[in-house]
Amino acid sequence: MEKIHGRTSGLKSNQVKRLSNLYRRRVPPEAAVTGELARAMAELTVELKRGVCLLIDRRGRVLTVAVGDAADTPLPPVRGEAETRLYGLRLVHTHLKPGGLSGPDLTTLFINRLDAVVAIDVGEARDPRAGFAVGPAHLAFVAPATSDQEDWLIEAPLSMRALEEIDFLERVRALEEELARSDAAREVTRSSAERAVLIGLATHKEGAGETESRMSELAELVRSAGGEIAATSVQHRDRSDARTLVGEGKLQEAVSLAFHEDADLLVFDRELSPAQAREIEAFTKLKVLDRTQVILDIFAQNARGRDAQVQVELAQLNYQLPRLAGRGQAMSRLGGGIGTRGPGETKLEVDRRKIRDRITSLEETVDALSKRRSETRKQRRRGNVMTVALVGYTNAGKSTLFNVLAKSDVLARDALFATLRPTSREGWLPELGGVGGKVVFTDTVGFIRDLPDELVNAFRATLEELHDADLLLHVVDGATPGAPDRVDAVRRVLADLELDVPSLVVLNKLDAAEREVIAELGRRYDAVAVSAATGEGLAGLRRALAERLGAPAEPPRGVAEPPGLTPLGGTPHGS
Repeated sequence: MEKIHGRTSGLKSNQVKRLSNLYRRRVPPEAAVTGELARAMAELTVELKRGVCLLIDRRGRVLTVAVGDAADTPLPPVRGEAETRLYGLRLVHTHLKPGGLSGPDLTTLFINRLDAVVAIDVGEARDPRAGFAVGPAHLAFVAPATSDQEDWLIEAPLSMRALEEIDFLERVRALEEELARSDAAREVTRSSAERAVLIGLATHKEGAGETESRMSELAELVRSAGGEIAATSVQHRDRSDARTLVGEGKLQEAVSLAFHEDADLLVFDRELSPAQAREIEAFTKLKVLDRTQVILDIFAQNARGRDAQVQVELAQLNYQLPRLAGRGQAMSRLGGGIGTRGPGETKLEVDRRKIRDRITSLEETVDALSKRRSETRKQRRRGNVMTVALVGYTNAGKSTLFNVLAKSDVLARDALFATLRPTSREGWLPELGGVGGKVVFTDTVGFIRDLPDELVNAFRATLEELHDADLLLHVVDGATPGAPDRVDAVRRVLADLELDVPSLVVLNKLDAAEREVIAELGRRYDAVAVSAATGEGLAGLRRALAERLGAPAEPPRGVAEPPGLTPLGGTPHGS
């Protein structure tokens, strides 16, 4: 006996058998439903006092029988011989109360791209001897993405006779042709980049400015990962929804935005639990990423050299491991693009035991890296050379300033997390005593608010460089709005690392910032303002560095600059 889905509790055996017999019914392909089948469904509806739902394919076969409404009707895999733009199935079900198509009807239609939804009213008959009346029927189709109407097209109520006279299959084929034309028109202008709908959650605990800042940063992250922003949507709630973070209503809106804006994926501004990610993917049928996955993807793209690649792979596998269980077909949506670079598709699809083995191997490699870096730092200490580590929010201009300080040429570009591998170079500070004014400057990975734990743990060998520094140069983008929030975010990360190293705040990008803002930030953080790009303010930074590193009251005289080093405040390098 075929399975009956939905609200089957309390059904009698003969009722289950009659429901099962519906699987044997056949509908002419050109008909949405026959009057005979509709009456059989209505009879059961009156007896059960519950709706009856059928999923029918384009050959007229009944593939699913359920008791309840659209939400109780699971969708089987598409069994058509050829791929179609629509699902290839129509949902036909009965309503005990008049009122037409319900919210679940239309949501199921749109999100699953069904061929159509047919809702048949079942009510009292004018003739009491008839027992019940069948009809009117309500019919809805998916609207093309170019439609100015809703996401669906709802027909006027139809009698059962009028419904039977409609050439249903022709209507569906015409709709698919229109969808094909719409897709072709989009393809002409579409770039190769993935298009994302950004989904934010704003609770009463945070102000509008904080929400705007989070969403702006999320957009910047997606662009850095190579994506395009198709649309942004923010849900305002007292607290997050345990199942879907933002609630099903907002998810339905997001699917609509993705359809109309030709988007490939949904990106959430909060980290999703494994259960939430699975629930959202099942509901939306779209690729779903959270902020952490986007950050991990950027790290994977920017990883240069074996050390960085090992640490990124370790972070990604630690993030993915608890999310592999129960993914099923959802894994196919992670076959490429943002969120999948790094370990590679095959490593994400192997069983959990092999992934754990790989994580263990990577952790051993990171431990070896940590020991190697520790030996390098010991050699520096034996040479009595001062070390200054540059830290700061991502894209604050650390690498550009580092190039100026150390006469180096590390990659310095306007992008998030462009630097992953710590780089140390010698610089020259004549005001400093000790070993001829020599200073070792270290460029480090940029921080970000709510830095994923997986990255902090994986990059511990890199971040250990900070513990042995004599001074932290905290570089701040003085031209960006919300600079204080970014300062706080960096300080939280440093506190989590339990660093006990003095720091000096440097307000960078003086050439692009408002002077009043720089002055206020300078007073607030006892900071030095510079422009690494133009060289402005570097003399003041030189004096501040010398003071913090314990320079003598009088600058040393007659100290020559060693070849290959550049005095701080000289000609700037980098961009």
